[in-house]
Amino acid sequence: MEYVLGIDVGGTTIKLGLFSAEGELLSEQKVKTPALDNEGGYQTVTDAIKLIVHGQKASRNDVIACGLDIPGPVADDGTVGLLANVDIDPEGLVQAINMCLPNATIAFVNDANAAALGEAWAGVAVGVPSFVLIALGTGVGAGVVVDGKLAAGAFGAGGEIGHIIVEPEETLTCGCGRHGCLEQYASAKGVVRLYLEECASRGVVPVTIEHETDTVSVFRAHAQGDECATLAIHKMCHYLGLAMAQVSCVVDPAMFLIGGGVAGSFATFATELRECFEQYALPVSKGARIEAASLGNQAAMYGCAYEALRLRQERFGQENAE
Repeated sequence: MEYVLGIDVGGTTIKLGLFSAEGELLSEQKVKTPALDNEGGYQTVTDAIKLIVHGQKASRNDVIACGLDIPGPVADDGTVGLLANVDIDPEGLVQAINMCLPNATIAFVNDANAAALGEAWAGVAVGVPSFVLIALGTGVGAGVVVDGKLAAGAFGAGGEIGHIIVEPEETLTCGCGRHGCLEQYASAKGVVRLYLEECASRGVVPVTIEHETDTVSVFRAHAQGDECATLAIHKMCHYLGLAMAQVSCVVDPAMFLIGGGVAGSFATFATELRECFEQYALPVSKGARIEAASLGNQAAMYGCAYEALRLRQERFGQENAE
């Protein structure tokens, strides 16, 4: 039996999914994201690969493709661009995976693009020709699908919605080096920061925040009537709705999908997000659907597996044609 691996490399967690060559998810696991620019970090990934493959009583030689997503642009030739939220040496990581999976075709894909591919392959976007998936996690990214094709752009930066500037007067610096990017307000880090800043400005003791991306505690506080949490979520929706309206002017999608870790609370902010979007959108675009991504935190794993399998089939097809 042949297998395909999808590896979702997030800023805090790496999620691995082992699939059949037909696209059935067989098993999954996760590990904490290390710095992926040294041998110790590479070993964390390869150890996890060995564990998930051996858990299926399979051989690593039977893994024919492995896709990895990263939070940054990936050009058509596989070149990786700016990585604002995670330390990765792509060449070193690929070499380590190649040694672990000698028969596998390796593919890099942008994380939000991977999630979009996953939803188009096996999720709520099946059959939808034009849509945008916005991934709200450690950072903010988007996968843009137009007329059934992924629009990654000439330099792989298509869909870097997290770096649309929505607040030009912002003094804090984004991970990209600029100021006022959407990611500073709508990512998990951004929501937590907005909440803590609001508490500080009012002299209010915040609820316990377990880590810098702990939006669960912020949304829980909102549900319990915490005004600071409510204002932080309002700001998130304001800036996200503004950015979505700008995207609509360029792409005109039939649907926006909200994915990533923050999307676990989508029902809490869905109505306000739509109101903010409609406030800024062109009248003709206000009918765009806004829904939660259906595959949850598995979407990127599906998309990584799909892209790696597609790349393998493309390469073997070219070789056979020659």
